[in-house]
Amino acid sequence: MDEVDHGLDRFVSEVSTLLRPVSLWAHGSLAMGDFQPGRSDLDLIAVIEQPLSPERTARLTEFHERLHREEPAAEKLHCSYMAATQLADFKQIHFTWAHGSLFPRDVSPVTRRELLQAGRVFAGRPPKDVLPDVTDAELADFVRDALGGYLYKATGWVTIWRMDIWVDFGMLTYARSVVTLREGRLITKSEALDELSRMGAPADVVADIRQRRYAPDGEVRVAGLIWRLRRGMLARNFVRKGIRRTMAEAA
Repeated sequence: MDEVDHGLDRFVSEVSTLLRPVSLWAHGSLAMGDFQPGRSDLDLIAVIEQPLSPERTARLTEFHERLHREEPAAEKLHCSYMAATQLADFKQIHFTWAHGSLFPRDVSPVTRRELLQAGRVFAGRPPKDVLPDVTDAELADFVRDALGGYLYKATGWVTIWRMDIWVDFGMLTYARSVVTLREGRLITKSEALDELSRMGAPADVVADIRQRRYAPDGEVRVAGLIWRLRRGMLARNFVRKGIRRTMAEAA
């Protein structure tokens, strides 16, 4: 964790000088207690007083590019910059740094609920003092729309399911969505793997995800082509059928 801690400490220090954020928080696995160094993303939120101007956007981009070059952990560092005057609207677009670029996107009800439930505070006021509440109905509506929209559509794209990232994303997102719709709570990726087993997901696919996420460094197996093809088919079919069933039950 030394590399991660150093990268986070530097980010917090330098972005605080650059933007003077009202608050700086972590969500995702950093907050939920399921963080895996070198594998998990560093998911952050900075609340700033006003929307970013073109000048500050350029300076922020330069900062992230420099941090990416100089801090190994920064490769997985993502941060959304939310203006304090624009927190109430779930659909409001905020600049986000992720995957090597700064681009506009919203901060979803799932992320907001994570922050309210377990947000880790690096600076400023805690999420519950700043963010509007996310009702169970708002959370469920968002999860249903995402499940029956983007994720279901993605099950029609055969080739992407040959990739580790899509097997993980599809399977874990489906399991987490089902629990949220059924129980109104958010779960970690580790809990989602246990849930997939209870759902009757293909055991070898679940084991594959688990070992890639949790096996010690040097013990993670690289999937061969034949397994990637079979794994992709199994994962895609399971998620596709599961979404259909879940959406029918919710209708």
